[in-house]
Amino acid sequence: QLQLVESGGGLVQPGGSLRLSCAVSGFTLDNYAIGWFRQAPGKEREGVSCISSRDGRTYYADSVKGRFTISRDSAKNTVYLQMNSLKPEDTADYYCAAAGGDYYRTVCSSTVNEYDYWGQGTQVSVSS
Repeated sequence: QLQLVESGGGLVQPGGSLRLSCAVSGFTLDNYAIGWFRQAPGKEREGVSCISSRDGRTYYADSVKGRFTISRDSAKNTVYLQMNSLKPEDTADYYCAAAGGDYYRTVCSSTVNEYDYWGQGTQVSVSS
C-alpha cells in the first residue's frame, strides 16, 4: 500500500522558515517522482516544486524560486521542502504526491493530474 504522510506545517511570521517532510511507504523514491503542491482557500491546487526519481532533477514554481528547496533522503524514504523567507501569500495547505513510471526518472511535473498518490496535507500559515 503506497502512502505519503506530510508533516512540519505550522504558523510562522513573515520572513521565517519551515521545513516540510513527506515520508513515503510502500514504494521507494528511486521509482517515483515526488511533487509538492499547495492549495489556498478558494484557489486551485498548484505545483510548487518537484524532484524526479532517478537523477533528482528539480523544478520550482516562479513564485518560490530562490526561497524553497526540495531535497530527498532515500535512506529515510523522505522528501523535504525547505521554505525560507516565507510570505503571507505562501499560506496554504501543502501536499506531497507521487508519480510513477519511466518518464519520471529524469523529469518531474507540476501538473496535478500527473500524480497518482497523495498525502493528506499539512497546513502552513504565514502571518504576523
